Amino acid sequence: MGRRELVLLLLLFCDQGASLVTFTRKQLDAASIAECAAKCEEEVTFTCRSFQYHSKEQHCVVMGENSKSAPVLRMRDVVLYEKRIYLSECKTGNGRRYRGTVSKTKNGVACQKWSDKVPHTPKFSPTSHPSEGLEENYCRNPDNDEKGPWCYTTDPATRFDYCDIPECEEECMHCSGENYEGTISRTMSGLECQAWDSQTPHAHGYIPAKFPSKNLKRNYCRNPDGEPRPWCFTTDPNKRWELCDIPRCTTPPPSSAPTHQCLKGRGESYVGKVAVTLSGHTCQHWSQQTPQKHNRTPENFPCKNLEENYCRNPDGESAPWCYTTNSEVRWEHCKIPSCESSQLSTEQADTTVEEQTPVVQECYHGNGQSYRGTSSTTITGRKCQSWSSMTPHRHSRPQTNSPTRPLVLHHRPRVRWEFCNLRKCSETQGAATHAPPEVQVVISQDSSEADCMLGNGKGYRGKKATTVAGTPCQAWAAQEPHRHSIFTPETNPRAGLEKNYCRNPDGDSNGPWCYTTDPKKLFDYCDVPQCVSSSFDCGKPKVEPKKCPGRVVRNALLRRHADIPEWVLTAAHCLERSSRPSSYKVILGAHRERNLEADVQEREVSKLVLEPTRADIALLKLSSPAIITDKVIPACLPPADYVVADRTVCYITGWGETQVTGLSPETGTFGAGLLKEAQLPVIENKVCNRYEYLNGRVKSTELCAGLLAGGADSCQGDSGGPLVCFEKDKYVLQGVTSWGLGCARPNKPGVYVRVSRFVPWIEETMRNN
Repeated sequence: MGRRELVLLLLLFCDQGASLVTFTRKQLDAASIAECAAKCEEEVTFTCRSFQYHSKEQHCVVMGENSKSAPVLRMRDVVLYEKRIYLSECKTGNGRRYRGTVSKTKNGVACQKWSDKVPHTPKFSPTSHPSEGLEENYCRNPDNDEKGPWCYTTDPATRFDYCDIPECEEECMHCSGENYEGTISRTMSGLECQAWDSQTPHAHGYIPAKFPSKNLKRNYCRNPDGEPRPWCFTTDPNKRWELCDIPRCTTPPPSSAPTHQCLKGRGESYVGKVAVTLSGHTCQHWSQQTPQKHNRTPENFPCKNLEENYCRNPDGESAPWCYTTNSEVRWEHCKIPSCESSQLSTEQADTTVEEQTPVVQECYHGNGQSYRGTSSTTITGRKCQSWSSMTPHRHSRPQTNSPTRPLVLHHRPRVRWEFCNLRKCSETQGAATHAPPEVQVVISQDSSEADCMLGNGKGYRGKKATTVAGTPCQAWAAQEPHRHSIFTPETNPRAGLEKNYCRNPDGDSNGPWCYTTDPKKLFDYCDVPQCVSSSFDCGKPKVEPKKCPGRVVRNALLRRHADIPEWVLTAAHCLERSSRPSSYKVILGAHRERNLEADVQEREVSKLVLEPTRADIALLKLSSPAIITDKVIPACLPPADYVVADRTVCYITGWGETQVTGLSPETGTFGAGLLKEAQLPVIENKVCNRYEYLNGRVKSTELCAGLLAGGADSCQGDSGGPLVCFEKDKYVLQGVTSWGLGCARPNKPGVYVRVSRFVPWIEETMRNN
């Protein structure tokens, strides 16, 4: 790709699976996205504002409209690219390059079309100045006027007037840069930024797909977590992250949202005068550095109303807070009266999480017309728009030619609709039911090498090499009879594009496909059957967990392959008292810690394997395989090095302490009673390692989860237990309970071994033993 094509792509906004409905369009052949972008730039019959690239067909459609003026539809195998300049409704400098659609003067008078000669004969017109964007009656600045964009008016008495175009926050920032959308990508010390969608050299939880509102594009500096200014992870392996040097804008910041004297939401709009914490500590002045030294100052957070010592929420905490004048208590939340009729408790506020994971899948029959379940999440985890609402998408009712499964209108304005996160019911079952994770669990491996597929078959690695019509597939590395460049072994090294086997490198909802050896047929789908699912898939309990926030299997059961559940994952420090396997027993399927149920399974341990780098994780091999039942099911291993997104809601279970005293409310003895469960959000390591939390103690091979206000946590007796997180349609084992500074203390979340970092070791151990 040449430098020119790269520059063009940087100026585009991309939307996967989106298509525009417009008559101002032209279809062209293009071997790559960069070539399509160049053709859009070269178009002369109309102003090209956007283009669509169809990867399989390798053609491009250049268009004269964008999503501001044309309807957006969902379409597979297409990516919509829009020129940012035509989407922006703000100006940089004097607005010479402004190409927005404001068409009224600052006094509210409608603009005259640049091509009209009434009521004013123009000096600047589309023909006399073709490169100045003089379209329709939009405000422009063709003469480089220092006062900014203007237009001829429709008022005969006023020849022209200026337009009120706001200043773009592009290469400068307002406030703390929360809305910065510029392209600076180096830190204050000059280090290049790591791309947000990359996990090297630094693994992290700020995954762009999980934070669509944070604009985490390419490797540009951003501020998704309430720092004093934008920052980024760096490409230096020895420096995880650093602030960026973004200048402050000289223009006033945009008007702020309404403020409140009471608690609304997370209290970011609170400007009242409460200055005492929940425990009664007096708040320290924000401008002072004693007794607490900090960077939440009025200078660093100029738009957050950090006056006096009043409780505020400058950095996206769960509720207003302040540093305290007690040298033993660094900071604490405040008790602010609610704006609602019923006051929210601090605990309720703390459990409000912006980026929720979807709930367990329900299922549907046929094409889903009879589905009456309560799922309201799409396949990509987005929230559904209410059917009775007309925002952000206006609609009448679902089309009569219903799709093959339930669909919903979508809350995100750029995506009109998507299929729901539902699976088709098997022929022999009714509505799906699920079992609580109150059991030991088993680790399962993928069946990707089988000649059947799971889901849309993106992980299919079987050897089928003919299409549904029986036509042999063209080898992915071949260029005959069809030339192609997007899906090759070189461009997609992880997609398994071997020989001419059917694959699904682009996640096509119709399943695996291939380029065909028929010169008249570019590609076609393959007839790959769905894998026959057992009654107990990994991570899919038969009864939906209650997900009750509150107190917390001390281990997780794994299986080497589909029919041998014989390995248990636990914390290494749980095995310190003896290195002999015979010293341990594994209990499976228990709900009560004492007076065990009749159907629990008890197994001796035949082998004990500690992780070789002395991480707090270990494997136990059972003397005989576990029996999979509705009380004992396998847990799913995450992909190697997978990072759970910040704020993902996960679940811990255990019989550990429920009070700091160590007395269980049920029996009054340590760790006794019924199995407990708690719901906790994941906290990105960058945040967890802040001075006021765990102060740099958390390693990259660990992850944090907990409520910063305290109140729910794993504790003594819970060590080695699973932290499971819901992904797509199942629970995945993401953590093993390891350590913490006390239990359920404010600002001290629990720490868990990051299982994904040890997946290669787990798989090798199970394979070799």
